[in-house]
Amino acid sequence: SCLQTREEALADTSLRAANPEGSEEPRKEYEGARNEAGERHGRGRARLPNGDTYEGSYEFGKRHGQGIYRFKNGARYTGEYVRNKKHGQGTFIYPDGSRYEGEWANDLRHGYGVYYYVNNDTYTGEWFAHQRHGQGTYFYAETGSKYVGTWVNGQQEGAAELIHLNHRYQGKFLNKNPVGPGKYIFDVGCEQHGEYRLADMERGEEEEEEELLATVVPKWKATKITELALWTPALPKEPTSADGPGQEGPGAEGAGEPGEEAQALLEGFEGEMEMRPGDEDADVLREEGREYDPDEFHYDMEEGNINFEEEETRQSDLQD
Repeated sequence: SCLQTREEALADTSLRAANPEGSEEPRKEYEGARNEAGERHGRGRARLPNGDTYEGSYEFGKRHGQGIYRFKNGARYTGEYVRNKKHGQGTFIYPDGSRYEGEWANDLRHGYGVYYYVNNDTYTGEWFAHQRHGQGTYFYAETGSKYVGTWVNGQQEGAAELIHLNHRYQGKFLNKNPVGPGKYIFDVGCEQHGEYRLADMERGEEEEEEELLATVVPKWKATKITELALWTPALPKEPTSADGPGQEGPGAEGAGEPGEEAQALLEGFEGEMEMRPGDEDADVLREEGREYDPDEFHYDMEEGNINFEEEETRQSDLQD
């Protein structure tokens, strides 16, 4: 049991005190270099009391430099450490087979990295404090679509482009849904301009606007169709009063009326829609891969549940 493991660790500490360096220890918990103070320093290999193992560099008793930490449940981290914390470049393979390759800071995914999800989705981009944050691209393996744009605290939020197999959408996102003005660009050579609007709903007495946005999927209202314009990184402008709802007219400079083929394709997309055009599997598209959070890996100890990072440090402290 965990309690027995801690008792055994304490017993081993007493045995090491009775058997100084150079004599045979009953359990070889650590093999490697030490400094004059007896601290682990240099290359070494440790088997921790809970069954985890670490092999790599130490500095003044702490994991520091390149190393491999293997958890007893099959998870594994290979990369850089700074004073017992994952810090720098590293790869973490999680128990379900998903993995993160990239930058770490203070035991958290932080900086630039790639997360390979167990459902074959991928996220490539910026991370902040263990969450997708900044610029990044999420690829949905099942639909072949991808979101390229801004993330805030793990959510799709801000200017972005959602790319499908035969068309793409440019606009703003909030709570993983498009909001406000935007445009669909189709491979047949035309664009459909419009706006995602929230359906008129009565708000409860204590219901905040943010709570309403989180539960309601905006609907698309088309305003005009034009020929394909040159792409610009700026977001589509708000439609002016001259471009009233339902009107068709020129878009960007050089654009004009779309051809008959484009008109026929877009005819079904006029008015309000509950899904983005072409998203037959809209629910699948919005379902992203599962990530492991820092507090998700737990060991049952007598004091209660503690996470993987705490356990790494805890087990090291039990050794010396």
